[in-house]
Amino acid sequence: MMNAVNDVLTAPQSEGDQQFSKRIYTPRLLIAALKDLYRNSDEMRSAMREGRISKAFSERIMLAVTAVNGCRYCSYAHAKMAQKSGISQDEVERLLGGDVAGATTDEAPALFFAQHYAERDGHPDPDAWQHLVAVYGEEVARDVLVHIRMITMGNLSGNSLDALLSRLRGRPAPESSLLGEIVVLGILGFGTPLLAVAIVFKRLGRALGQQASGAQVH
Repeated sequence: MMNAVNDVLTAPQSEGDQQFSKRIYTPRLLIAALKDLYRNSDEMRSAMREGRISKAFSERIMLAVTAVNGCRYCSYAHAKMAQKSGISQDEVERLLGGDVAGATTDEAPALFFAQHYAERDGHPDPDAWQHLVAVYGEEVARDVLVHIRMITMGNLSGNSLDALLSRLRGRPAPESSLLGEIVVLGILGFGTPLLAVAIVFKRLGRALGQQASGAQVH
């Protein structure tokens, strides 16, 4: 069981074990992604807490994006989480193979949009976004987008680690540098925890502000 998925972690890091060609972070792109995460932290919290998207639906979105970006760590982790959510091994393997054609009518628009988002490097066609909103409504569409952005960050973080590992094996990623890859991993290691703290203080500050406003009213 899960042999095909487990093989992901021991497979060559790029097709044909040649030049590394997966999407990765540059320091500039990672900083922009972290700023975006901070700005949209309330939206992310709402998507996680309100449960408008089921766990299985969430995992299908994650797998659809991961199939495009090719992160072996996310493939492994979310394949296991998908099975725990009730998705069959056959479906997991189809999704990791980029096949979303078998999705239900309710979920297919989101999965096709997830693929499109990943294929367009996070710049989906405006018409595709409007179609998603028309199908699901604004709230659920934004929840779908939150899940896509979260897994995209995970995918590119994992790929950035593999880019450095590939460089050490003599197969560097094109248009990347050793310094850039080390900086990216440093930001991920130290900047991400600091961002989490900043988000906590952001929420705390808002809560205290609301409490003060309420006290003034009374």
